[in-house]
Amino acid sequence: MEERLNVEPWVTLKDVQSYLGVGRETILQWINKRNMPAYKVGRLWKFKLGEVDDWIRSGGASDDNNEDGKEK
Repeated sequence: MEERLNVEPWVTLKDVQSYLGVGRETILQWINKRNMPAYKVGRLWKFKLGEVDDWIRSGGASDDNNEDGKEK
């Protein structure tokens, strides 16, 4: 019998929206402009929350990383 210990489940874009408390467009911009860890499965985006947490802790979602040249 194959054991699957500590396998983190894949979550949806809606799950990440709820988890982070941000909108769909924000997440899509982070994927496209800030290299948020996300994987396209067919037409759906899938995520591992552990990777998202690591990305946020490394400053991926910080306003300091604003690449469109606008100041906040």
